[in-house]
Amino acid sequence: MVLADGSIVRADASHHADLFWAVRGAGANFGIVTAFEFEVDEVGPVGFAQLSFDASDLAGFLQAWGDWVVGSPRDLTSFLIVSAGRAGQPPMAHAMAMVDSDDPDTVLARLQPLADAAPLVGQDVRITDYLSVISNAGDASHSAEGEPTARSGLIGRVTPSFAAEAARFIESGATYFFQLRAVGGAVHDVPSDATAFAHRSAEFSVVAFGSNRRHTNDRWNELIAPHSSGAYLSFDTEQGDDAVEAAFPPATLARLRGLKRRFDPENVFRDNANITPA
Repeated sequence: MVLADGSIVRADASHHADLFWAVRGAGANFGIVTAFEFEVDEVGPVGFAQLSFDASDLAGFLQAWGDWVVGSPRDLTSFLIVSAGRAGQPPMAHAMAMVDSDDPDTVLARLQPLADAAPLVGQDVRITDYLSVISNAGDASHSAEGEPTARSGLIGRVTPSFAAEAARFIESGATYFFQLRAVGGAVHDVPSDATAFAHRSAEFSVVAFGSNRRHTNDRWNELIAPHSSGAYLSFDTEQGDDAVEAAFPPATLARLRGLKRRFDPENVFRDNANITPA
């Protein structure tokens, strides 16, 4: 990492451990990482599914999908993208799911409970390799173009109350892209104080894009924020102390502010949800 004073350090569990703790959740505030060292796991063939549903009962489907994810074995994970109905068409839900198995019967057994949750209007289920699933992520530079507003929150289970409020949020026109991502699983195995990302009990990440910042923020604050605890900052465009305080538990934020004073007292790195020095 290149630090604010120009020095170059290695941060890991044995070197600058406090800095290593901080960058895993608040990295943009502490320096520029110029190299990573990863320990990787070999992944064999997997089951990958893309399922599209008529989500006329939007709240009911959101809860059914959430219950399915939480109730499934750890070899399954899933993302869900929901769009509001338009021009006489019902709301649509597009679920992507990966099963860590190359056995067709196992893959189908994992997917069947969701397939029964709502009318299925499109499906693509295959045994494939992990590389082919992520092949749409190219190495070309990012143009950074897009709509101006994104909001993020972390929640526990999809409760009936959250599902109802999320359906209202989607139907209000405040978002053209609403996504739920499974978090749980192995994320729960890490202690909450092990990294600056402290929300290890979260089951889902909620993300919404909107083209009207005021409308999106007003509806988000009214309907989604009361159910959220924390945020994934890379998916949130809001800036300022309120956004930072909503993203970190008080003890975590206090520790981060102390480390900011130590590593960047002049607040050189002050973009992307800035944590000001204590």
